[in-house]
Amino acid sequence: MTKEVWRFIDSKEGSPSFNMALDEALLDWNSEGKMPPVIRFYGWNPATLSIGYFQKAEKEIDMEAVKQHGLGFVRRPTGGRGVLHEHELTYSVIVPENHPEMPTTVTEAYRVISEGILKGFHALGMEAYFAVPKTAEERDSLKNPRSAVCFDAPSWYELVVEGRKVAGSAQTRQKGVILQHGSILLDLDEDKLFSLFKYPNDRVKERMQKAFKNKAVAINELTTENITLEQAKAAFKKGFEEGLNIVLEPYELSDDEMAYVQKIAKERYESDEWNYKR
Repeated sequence: MTKEVWRFIDSKEGSPSFNMALDEALLDWNSEGKMPPVIRFYGWNPATLSIGYFQKAEKEIDMEAVKQHGLGFVRRPTGGRGVLHEHELTYSVIVPENHPEMPTTVTEAYRVISEGILKGFHALGMEAYFAVPKTAEERDSLKNPRSAVCFDAPSWYELVVEGRKVAGSAQTRQKGVILQHGSILLDLDEDKLFSLFKYPNDRVKERMQKAFKNKAVAINELTTENITLEQAKAAFKKGFEEGLNIVLEPYELSDDEMAYVQKIAKERYESDEWNYKR
């Protein structure tokens, strides 16, 4: 049986506004039938703190610290918590909600898409698996996250290695299209990450950072080989092809498509109204 061909875009490093605008543009084009399903890999320049659509920037984020570290800042169109995009491979998947292989529920669709990431970890020789909360208490804790930091706890079908979260993802559904994007950590500067959020006091910050060490981990903490970004890209590209049973065909944006992305970036993701609105 022939495998379905999806597009593959490696857009390399982009600004925070460009990265979010391109994900949004891909969703638009897919909803209009102009673009088949897409998997995209990207990085961030400068390194960036992104926050979830529903987060309160003023209440949760220390903007002075963001500036001091020279970081970019952007609000995602997806939910979830704060993510420091620095030493990582970021991915996005854009696919119609009514795609025959996509379950109707968010959680199950999340599992299907994340199968590609799981296989990517396996391709790197890592024993990753899906975290599924077993008790009602665990499930409730996911609905009421205590921390503004995304990697603080594995949620439904998050990927873990040796009990610690190795990839964080978020999903939105708009215009009949699923957009899932997420971070695959290669390395992590925990002190920098924890300096970007507001806490009631230092003791709470210390306690949360200590707990975080037991819950989240970067790839290169788990392996003696230093996995490079290029190695990660090759492994996860292969992983998505295997996990979703597809063939990925490289695609370059046209000038017109690029202009459309730049327009969204400027109008939405570079505007204070969007980024600080809550």
